Amino acid sequence: MIKKDILIEIGVEDIPAVFIANAQKFITNFIQKELKANKLTYEAIRYFSTPRRFAVIIKSLPDKQQDEIIEKVGPSLEIAYRDDELSKAGEGFLRGAKALVSDIFIKETSKGKKIAIRKNIIGKPTEEIIKNIVESLLKSISFPKSMRWNSTDFYFARPLRWIVMLSDDKVIPFKFNGLENSRETRGNRFLGLDKKISLKEIDDYEIELEKAFVIPDRAKRKSIIENQLKSLFNDSNEEIIPNERLLDIITDIVEYPTTTIANFSEPFLTLPDKIIILTLSEHQKYFAVQDKNGKLVNKFVFISNGNPVFSELIKSGNEKVISARLNDAEFFYKEDLKLPLEKYVPKLSDVLFEASLGNLLEKVNRIEKSVEFLTNSIEIKDHKINSQEKINCLRAAKLAKADLITLMLNEKEFTKLQGYIGMKYALASGENPNVATAIYEHYLPRGQNDDLPSTFAGSIVALADKMDTVCGIIGIDKLPTGSNDPFALRRATNGIIQIIFSNKFNLDLELFIKNTFTLLESKFPKKDNNLDFVINYFKQRIAWFLEQNEIQQDVIQSVIHIKFKNVLDVYQRASALQEYKTHTDFIKLITGFKRVSNIIREVKEFQDLKVDLLQEKDEIELYQQLEILFDKVKQYLNKKDYSLIFAEFVNLNEYIDNFFDNVLVNTENKNLKNNRYSLLNHIRKIFLSVADLALIVLEEKR
Repeated sequence: MIKKDILIEIGVEDIPAVFIANAQKFITNFIQKELKANKLTYEAIRYFSTPRRFAVIIKSLPDKQQDEIIEKVGPSLEIAYRDDELSKAGEGFLRGAKALVSDIFIKETSKGKKIAIRKNIIGKPTEEIIKNIVESLLKSISFPKSMRWNSTDFYFARPLRWIVMLSDDKVIPFKFNGLENSRETRGNRFLGLDKKISLKEIDDYEIELEKAFVIPDRAKRKSIIENQLKSLFNDSNEEIIPNERLLDIITDIVEYPTTTIANFSEPFLTLPDKIIILTLSEHQKYFAVQDKNGKLVNKFVFISNGNPVFSELIKSGNEKVISARLNDAEFFYKEDLKLPLEKYVPKLSDVLFEASLGNLLEKVNRIEKSVEFLTNSIEIKDHKINSQEKINCLRAAKLAKADLITLMLNEKEFTKLQGYIGMKYALASGENPNVATAIYEHYLPRGQNDDLPSTFAGSIVALADKMDTVCGIIGIDKLPTGSNDPFALRRATNGIIQIIFSNKFNLDLELFIKNTFTLLESKFPKKDNNLDFVINYFKQRIAWFLEQNEIQQDVIQSVIHIKFKNVLDVYQRASALQEYKTHTDFIKLITGFKRVSNIIREVKEFQDLKVDLLQEKDEIELYQQLEILFDKVKQYLNKKDYSLIFAEFVNLNEYIDNFFDNVLVNTENKNLKNNRYSLLNHIRKIFLSVADLALIVLEEKR
């Protein structure tokens, strides 16, 4: 069979950089899936993308599908025919097989004679299949925002401008949405939008485009940018501030990268670093520069897509733009500093937090009360929370949201700096540095791999703020789902758990939740609206947290099933149990508990245990050992030494075995039977104070 290479290029007006990665992933999966569905094999496939094109080169495709002989077996003769005529079952088989009566033959099978059909399927030409794939792809791909630019109902991220489809050196005839396929692609836009490049054959694709200042291979383009950035400061005391996200964005903005160093006025360095860096990287897509000591310098690097000959002219334009941007930032900053940060707090009443939950000043008031609850409730091993720490927490809570109505954040250009601006303004206002840091840190963590608050005040205010959001939003019936979490409640809940764990806070999480609901009570349709949902939601997220910390699923269920209120304690119990699973006597621990649990599983009520009804030697000994165990477990629970508790449980197993071997539990004497049930229930309860071992999965030995 003849093998051919295929080139497909879809030319567009400049697509936003943030759209390209997902679009490329969709194209990749779509084409591979369609080729497989059409039983077309290939040697290799390469994908290309720039702001103005998506392209694919498929190597060594057969020129047509292989012919196939398909045989389908239907119902038995007895079922397929009635009175020498096809039955409904026989007719249904033919319809499903898209066959005629004349196609039927009789096939001998292990289950008797059946009707069957055999069809000779002629393979379609590959070019025809490729055209169908491309048309389907163009109609299927979606973008966050699409547009329609002519009288048709076709939508795309930006207008389609050309299509190239080649089979080796031959153009595949194809028309779509008013565009006719050709062998003509386009070079870099600075060469002229109408300047066409004629591709004689597929192997010319990259070569011809690079001549026209286009690097179509994204990975190669990114590597070029990285190498250019590294070479700029080879013999310098300065360096680019790494920014992988920005590098990816720029790779999808340019087709032919040229890096250039530019400058901004040195007096702007009096602005806080993050304001300058955000202005450079977020607003203008420039790289910031620092010296080897990490100090910001008045330089930036931009990557242009224009003619390298005019780099100096492009540099001048970029310097003017950044100067204007930094002038605006400087104005906002200086105007904001005319008032101390505290003066902005009353104005929070003008900013809505959520329609049903009130304004930001109301939220701040709730956070302050929640902080007071936390500082009075949290226990930290070997540390007593002092009065100054409480003062810092309350002060940080009061000022935490004040920066949200400053000019710097109100202008919407610097909203990513919320908290950071508050910290800088707090320091300028003479606030305690711990308070200022807490204002910044109370937003942490912003994501799964983000930093956690480093200060006590930052941790406490973060807990109060996040819990207010979680309980408030869920309390007004805006429940998160797996695919819909617009208020980032999952992230906030995970953050609460991480902060509690990292700080080793002993805190009753359920009491914390209930206290927050009390503070929000006036905002809810019902007093405890969705309280149980919030409690269960935290339970799910703690289970997720344990899983992220490599705790096995059965261990997670066994400890969280019993008690989850104290995050630190749940983790300690889970870790101890998982470690004890490696002990040789672990099976004894599980076997003993399961014997106890199984026999009383269906018992609904238990009478009080009566010692005088313990008659047999082995039940008396079991009771005595249980009394000793109870005192030890109580002592170990206070110390949270769960490994020792498990060891004691193992020791009890001998007495449990003796009891079951020598004492008839289900005796005809009802009083004795109920009393023995009560004895076993006491054993189960003491085990359940640590974990439900019945949920542990024992691996079978092979």
